[in-house]
Amino acid sequence: MWDGLKGYITNTNLSKGKTIGNYSQLWQIEKAFRISKTDLRIRPIYHRLKERIEAHICICFTAYAIYKELERLLKINKIDLSAEKAIEQIKEIRQLRYILPKSRLVKTKILKPTKIQAQLLNMNL
Repeated sequence: MWDGLKGYITNTNLSKGKTIGNYSQLWQIEKAFRISKTDLRIRPIYHRLKERIEAHICICFTAYAIYKELERLLKINKIDLSAEKAIEQIKEIRQLRYILPKSRLVKTKILKPTKIQAQLLNMNL
C-alpha cells in the first residue's frame, strides 16, 4: 500500500513545498562532503589543539570555495572539463625562468601549452 511513497519529517516551519525542494538539493551537500574528503583531503586531521583544527577546516573550506569557483568559470567559459581534469591540466603547464646576462632581469616564459591548457590560461574571470 505504501510502496513508492516517501515521507519527510522536519523540525522546521518550512512549507511542504520548501521542505521537499530543499531535500531534493541534498545531493549537492553530499557531493561537497565527497569532494572535501577525497579531492581536498580534509581528513584525517592530525591536530590536537582546537585552533589548529579550526584553521585546518578553514583552509579546507577555502579550498572548496576555490574549487567551486573553478567549476563556475569552466561552465561560463564553455570549457568541457571537470574541475579535477582542469586541475590536472594546470599542474602540467611548464614555465621557464631565466635571468638576462647583462641586466640581471628575471624573466619567465610559459612553454608551449596544449590547446586545453591555452583555454584554461585564457579563461575570462
